[in-house]
Amino acid sequence: MIEVTKKDLEIKSLFDLSETMAAELLESVIYPWEALAGIGEFIKKLGAQLPENEYEKRGENIWIARDASVAPTACINGPAIIGRKAEVRHCAFIRGNALVGDGAVVGNSTELKNVILFNRVQVPHYNYVGDSILGCGAHMGAGSITSNVKSDKTLVVIRGAGEEIATGLKKMGAILGDHVEIGCGSVLNPGTIVGKNTNVYPLSMVRGCIPAGSIYKKAGEVAGKRGAG
Repeated sequence: MIEVTKKDLEIKSLFDLSETMAAELLESVIYPWEALAGIGEFIKKLGAQLPENEYEKRGENIWIARDASVAPTACINGPAIIGRKAEVRHCAFIRGNALVGDGAVVGNSTELKNVILFNRVQVPHYNYVGDSILGCGAHMGAGSITSNVKSDKTLVVIRGAGEEIATGLKKMGAILGDHVEIGCGSVLNPGTIVGKNTNVYPLSMVRGCIPAGSIYKKAGEVAGKRGAG
């Protein structure tokens, strides 16, 4: 198994920042979890600068692209931005502090809270995504969720990069690099980081740091993709 280093956890190793409106926020820090606390204020600042011919302000601190598709049954609380040609489907629940990228899909009964979804992210069926960042083109299969609070309520620690990294956060879900595929019914434990172009098998319980270009089968069984790297 390829060892994950601390450098692999840096924003520049996980994401193409040209694929998100949150680039300015993410460029201001080194590690993605450092950006979580600033999502709400960043959305307010960015939303006020969005062109009115492309975005409509609906309610307090909610900006929705005019070519986005939002179901009448969806609930969106601010601060929130819904990007161009994004789709927010029936009974989606956006609780606030959510930046949904261009062409992203937020599906039936999916709940978002304090998240950045890069462009073309898909969370289309019964997903919970909280205190998390999902890279460009990442996809979460039906029923897969991010668990963002430890059962003992202690602060989240990142494990699996040769050391334990304290985040100082009580709430942190998962960080998915660009083009990560999460199988149906999987649970991503607090502080999980999955490198770009990695696939996670359905019904997986994922913890720690998973290298880029991998196939996660179960704990302790992670294979490199052929031709990856």
